[in-house]
This record gives sequence, structure tokens and C-alpha cells, in this order.
Amino acid sequence: MDLLKLVALDEEDLQILSAHVQDAVMKVGDLTLLKREKRFVLPLRRFAWEKEKRGLFRKGPHERRLSILHFDRVLSVHSTGIDRQKPEDVLSLLAIHFVPGEAPAGTVELIFSGGAVLSLDVECIEARLADTEAAWQTPARPRHGV
Repeated sequence: MDLLKLVALDEEDLQILSAHVQDAVMKVGDLTLLKREKRFVLPLRRFAWEKEKRGLFRKGPHERRLSILHFDRVLSVHSTGIDRQKPEDVLSLLAIHFVPGEAPAGTVELIFSGGAVLSLDVECIEARLADTEAAWQTPARPRHGV
């Protein structure tokens, strides 16, 4: 089983990483800021888009994989539409964007379904995605306009 490992160090890399985590799901209670390490960690269950045939909609089975996404050099975290008092709530990640600030700093925005947004103020783009386990089958393939 091929385990995906990606590193993002600029906006172009971040766009590629975003494509691989589109439709990943995670629990609010699993989102973790490690202040001392300036690291924000998101354990997620990502849809394995790389296993899908390009341009074809096929009936299942499809794959999800347990993965860890983390951002380094994080200065602060802000959220909209995420209730930290509900740790069992599930978030569905749609995209990751970078809003430049004073170079190389800026804000990494994680956009979730339902209008939720997680904003990470960063010194620079430094993100890593790594699969941690083999895939499991899922009958459903995400469908939306994004």
C-alpha cells in the first residue's frame, strides 16, 4: 500500500496539498495547537482522490486514509463557525488557501463545509501531510461544486 507524504513550502505546494485533503473529515476535538513547537496538528480521514480515475465517476468502493496534516511556524489560530465546546462535531475540509502578509508571512485558511474557517497566522508556509495507516473502503464519494 502506497502511503502519501507531501511537504508544502510555498503557495503552489499548498495548492497540491489542498487537492489531496479535499473532503477530509476530522473531529473538532482533535484539532491541536502545540504552542511551544509553533505547530498546529490535524488528524484527518482523507478521501484518497489519487486512487480515483480522472474524469470518471465510478460506483464504490472508494478509499479513505488516516493521515496527519500539520503546519509549522504557527503564530496564532483563529476560527469562525467552529464550536470548541462540541469536540465530537465533524468538520469536512473543502480547501486550503494562503493569504500573503509581509513576505514570507501570511495566513493559511482552512475552509470547511458549512462556512467554518480556521485561520493560521504563520511566519511562512511549512506544512506536511503523511498517511499513517492503510486505506479502508467507503461506499461514498464526495460530490459538490468545489
